[in-house]
Amino acid sequence: MKQKINLDSIRMNVIETAGNGVVNHETIFKFHQKGDRVIARYSGGRVERGMLVGEFDLDKLHFRYTQEHDDGIIAGGKSTCEISLNQNGAIQLIENFDWDQGKGRNVFQQMS
Repeated sequence: MKQKINLDSIRMNVIETAGNGVVNHETIFKFHQKGDRVIARYSGGRVERGMLVGEFDLDKLHFRYTQEHDDGIIAGGKSTCEISLNQNGAIQLIENFDWDQGKGRNVFQQMS
């Protein structure tokens, strides 16, 4: 494992989302990490519940995910994330996703 940032016990929300995205600032992600493996459970906004499962590959984080929306639709996909610290020291993930409703980009930020 070559990344220096650990996501274990980190909470994040989405501060930017694509037009075809469903997650937003009300969607709270709770991350857990063991070695290179990362999972996150999330809910809020239009998402009743969701789960990310992924792993680090050098400096990228690759996820598969599925989520249930508030209208009962179940959707899923995959994404690749770049991880960094913003100017205030908070962890950010820039996610490029490919899911049932198309492709796009989300920006996650660590919550205090």
